[in-house]
Amino acid sequence: MKKIYLLATCLTMALLLCSCDSWFDVTLDDQANMEEIFSKRATTHNYLSHIYSYIPLEEEVVGSDGWVVARSDEALFSFYQWVNYIPYRTGNYSSATPTSALFFNYWEKFYIAIKQCTIFMDNVSLDLDDNETVRTYMKAEARFLRAYYYFCLFRQYGPVFIWGDRDSDETILGSSIDRNTVEENIEFMVSELDKAAVDLPLYVSDTGEGADTWQGRVTKGAALALKARILMTAASPLYNGGGAQGNANYIYKGMTNKDGHYLFPQVYDPEKWKRAAEACEDVLSLNIYALCTNSTEVDPLQRAASAYESIFQEPWNSETIWGWWSRTSSAYTYLGGSGAAIGVSIPPHIMPYAGFGGIAPSLKLVDSYPMAESGRYPVIGYEGSNDYSRPIVDDKSGYKTDGFTEGYKQPVDASWAPAIKAHNSTIGRDARYYACIVPNGFYWPCQALNKKTTLYNNSECTSRWSAVNDCLRVGFAWRKYYKPNTIFNNTGDYQAVKYVYPAFRLAEIYLSLAEAYNEMEPRNEAKAFENLNKVRNRAGLNNIEDAYPEIHGNQDLLRWCIQKERMVEFGMEAMRHYDATRWMIAKSEYPSANWTLNLSASNYEDSYKRVSTDFVGDPATFSDRDYLFPISSQQLAEMTNMTQNYGF
Repeated sequence: MKKIYLLATCLTMALLLCSCDSWFDVTLDDQANMEEIFSKRATTHNYLSHIYSYIPLEEEVVGSDGWVVARSDEALFSFYQWVNYIPYRTGNYSSATPTSALFFNYWEKFYIAIKQCTIFMDNVSLDLDDNETVRTYMKAEARFLRAYYYFCLFRQYGPVFIWGDRDSDETILGSSIDRNTVEENIEFMVSELDKAAVDLPLYVSDTGEGADTWQGRVTKGAALALKARILMTAASPLYNGGGAQGNANYIYKGMTNKDGHYLFPQVYDPEKWKRAAEACEDVLSLNIYALCTNSTEVDPLQRAASAYESIFQEPWNSETIWGWWSRTSSAYTYLGGSGAAIGVSIPPHIMPYAGFGGIAPSLKLVDSYPMAESGRYPVIGYEGSNDYSRPIVDDKSGYKTDGFTEGYKQPVDASWAPAIKAHNSTIGRDARYYACIVPNGFYWPCQALNKKTTLYNNSECTSRWSAVNDCLRVGFAWRKYYKPNTIFNNTGDYQAVKYVYPAFRLAEIYLSLAEAYNEMEPRNEAKAFENLNKVRNRAGLNNIEDAYPEIHGNQDLLRWCIQKERMVEFGMEAMRHYDATRWMIAKSEYPSANWTLNLSASNYEDSYKRVSTDFVGDPATFSDRDYLFPISSQQLAEMTNMTQNYGF
């Protein structure tokens, strides 16, 4: 069992006064016993800091855990040649695929993290250098993190084996281990978070420590927000026996563990939606979070866009319930580690230094943003097999799929820019569209550069299309994490850009409440409207019932609107994939050819035609087996009675 649960002797080392750039960046060295580690404040805090280091790098969307973004239908990565990207998107993987060839084999990693949390909880009382308040807080942090790592396993593999408060045992027979049920997984995680919430403070500064030093550590709000996310997951079709949204049982009905217990619920339970709603309301009852707003801009669209931008560009803002700084030297920079990370990948070839344009929104994500005036989501589907060149347009939305408008002035972060010839599909969209996307032919939001983002195959382009070299291949640049008027002249400029990743933010709570109120029995449509509208109104949109008068009494339409709203509000925040799988819509939404603009064209006008021939690579696929990731064959070789996921 050593390879499975890994006692990991390196993690019983003293964490001796190591220097770190952030709370999440710790170096381990020098053997020591538990008494030596936990008898000192410095080494105790460093041990806890190390436990935080297992948090998946969801913000690093071009590598590591964040590659779940590329698995969904919200992105096409220009770095199509990366071997770690291709298998997951195309379904060309199995339980035997080596971890080195696929980023998502994290069973071992999270069980190591879980073990370290338990060790910390069992020994933190030895730290007499800290007072009881701080020790209690730190133990609650470790309890939260243990539940969080179980959830990281759960959302990837489905139900897993739960050690509980027992320390993992390397002498246990592998044949005696199998997975606990979904209900047992959910109840353990929720009960742990309930316990943690009692001892976690509202603010990190409540313990008497400096807020600046402890910023990014978990609070009561984080525990309640994670509980809400877990219960929303538990209520959803993938884990709730089907129901109004679909039927999970065609995949998982009859799946039992070695003891004959059904791993997944066999019947739908609408009460789970009520429980999820109550958990969301508990977060709101803290009354300490608020959606980011901006009251200084005169123009309504710019005001809404600036409010949305501040979520990602103003550290520790009022909307962030829990987040973290970058945790490695390369997480937001061009240096070392993962190679091309988020900061250097966002701009196309437009900066004085680097800029690869490697992260690009899919045409489906581009199509999903609402129209500012009507408030309606313009594309309701696609003809054929997700043929993005043939969108089915809502005639009431005001959206146009073709033609150009001369003399168009960009409405957000580019008041200085001259008028352009804009494709009609880029005109009249909601504020988040312009805060996140720079379409082909628009000026990049940096006045000093004063450059258009032109992406077709002509020497005049700032990011010319190439069949072999790095370029922005979809036709739309992604700028959500880019602060306007920032110039990158060297690696130091990239190093200076360190945002706080909002792992949990208030908009999720509102949209989860809207979903839960729509699904519970009896439905509470008014409450669903109210919570959905809070997020829409911040984006400058009208109320959903004004945009869609026909939505009253229409549960299916409201469900669809909530799903579209989550897709655009949380674009490339590593949420779309987990949403699409828990809703069980990925099988119908993901498979498609690699649709892009016709960037191999030599002129601007022709480049706005949609094609599936410019992007090299196999098309995206998704089958029933892909709703959950396989437990690796390496683990199954030791845990011989472990139940594998469907299809593997």
